[in-house]
Amino acid sequence: MKILLNLSDQEYPPQPIKEIREIARGLVSNGHGHFAVHHVVRNDIFGSFDYYETPGGGIDQGETPTQAVERECKEELGYDVRVLEDIGFVDDYYNLIGRENHNHYFLCLREGEGFNKHFVSEGDHYIKETLWLPLPEIIALYQAVPDGKLPNLVKARELPFWEEALRQSQRALK
Repeated sequence: MKILLNLSDQEYPPQPIKEIREIARGLVSNGHGHFAVHHVVRNDIFGSFDYYETPGGGIDQGETPTQAVERECKEELGYDVRVLEDIGFVDDYYNLIGRENHNHYFLCLREGEGFNKHFVSEGDHYIKETLWLPLPEIIALYQAVPDGKLPNLVKARELPFWEEALRQSQRALK
């Protein structure tokens, strides 16, 4: 499964790009049919929203996308993860803040015993909780998020990955 998307921001008025951010995100399985998804609640420049998002974050100077997703998952989930597959890339835009994001997506497996989560970035503090759910439930959560500017951007970026993961898992069971 390899997804490549180039998404434009139709939610906010166009602005010149001031920043390009490299990001690594993981669809993280516990090995027993459940995946991690963050329940995010925020009230900031984008507005007041309640939605869902995959674990992940910015790639630090000198890191590869694989190293970054491993580090981000350890910080946000409190677990080491093993990257199983590079599953795609999304180029998207946040007009409101003039940022282009290069999102690298990976399928990962949670490993070992958990550690304490240690949120590092400002965005981590918007994570209300992390849920471990089967793929159909995650997809239903994304589909049920009320329309809103920021949630629409996140849904367009991430829902195709969750849907493809479900298709792959159903094919594997046949």
